[in-house]
Amino acid sequence: MEAVAATLDMSQIQSKDEDDGSDGDYESLPPHVSVATHMTAGAVAGILEHTVMYPVDSVKTRMQSLQPDPNAQYKGVYEALKRIIRTEGIFRPLRGLNITMLGAGPAHALYFACYERAKRSLSDVIQNGGNSHIANGIAGSVATVLHDAVMNPAEVIKQRMQMYNSPYRGLWDCVQTVTRTEGMGAFYRSYSTQLTMNIPFQAVHFITYELMQEQLNPHRHYHPGSHILSGAAAGAISAAITTPLDVCKTLLNTQENVALSSMNISGHLSGMANAFRTVYRLGGLPAFFKGVQARVIYQMPSTAIAWSVYEFFKYFLTKQHLESEAGSGAM
Repeated sequence: MEAVAATLDMSQIQSKDEDDGSDGDYESLPPHVSVATHMTAGAVAGILEHTVMYPVDSVKTRMQSLQPDPNAQYKGVYEALKRIIRTEGIFRPLRGLNITMLGAGPAHALYFACYERAKRSLSDVIQNGGNSHIANGIAGSVATVLHDAVMNPAEVIKQRMQMYNSPYRGLWDCVQTVTRTEGMGAFYRSYSTQLTMNIPFQAVHFITYELMQEQLNPHRHYHPGSHILSGAAAGAISAAITTPLDVCKTLLNTQENVALSSMNISGHLSGMANAFRTVYRLGGLPAFFKGVQARVIYQMPSTAIAWSVYEFFKYFLTKQHLESEAGSGAM
């Protein structure tokens, strides 16, 4: 059946090319793409998403500091980047990028593969195979649980290395020091907060993306412009809405010493409720939106890149597969 479906899909692509008489037109993706295709596309998209805008992510982490060092108080993203490069070196905004790349590949591979499989299965149940916003939201949330299980330790290491005056010499020094002084549990101290943030983030993200695709790309062809616009809008909206939880997550990941000491908190801060209480006591409601500008600036292009790269690789790998199937069928 799969070979027949592939042959039919390929014939549809070929007939479309013949009808249009143009090689520049985009073809629709076949409805059933392999898990390996989703995982490969997702891994590449995830790595690019996290690396291209990484310096802005470093700024966001510092701007979310509740009691920053006087030398690390910034008025805006651009000013922060300029000062960090001038005073700490050109490569300082990239500190922690290595662990991010190591975590992002497998995390996003699982994320996209799970999302596509869950979306299709749930849509079959809820909407008889049609597009369902409920299915999209649930699928995005389920995929997030797997993604965060892989990515959470990488986030802890990354954010500790991004902070001003970070005491760690490098990736392995950070891993060894945290493990020795705080135990393995430190790498998952913010997991519940991360999930609480990312489940609504991804639900809003996927629903927004799919809603915009319905308007901009109703036939679901491979269309780069629609993927970029839909991804940027989805990233901006979901990032702004979930910034308060991101501030709490940053506090749990970094265990900001000055802030915790000022609250007379000995040991390590744990738990989302404690994080919320600490943030509120130190800065009131405005503290929950520290770094919101940097977060939105980071997420808009990052999400646009992730979706456009993911859709391109899915299209490219699927087209290659269909062409090879058609070639072997002809023989």
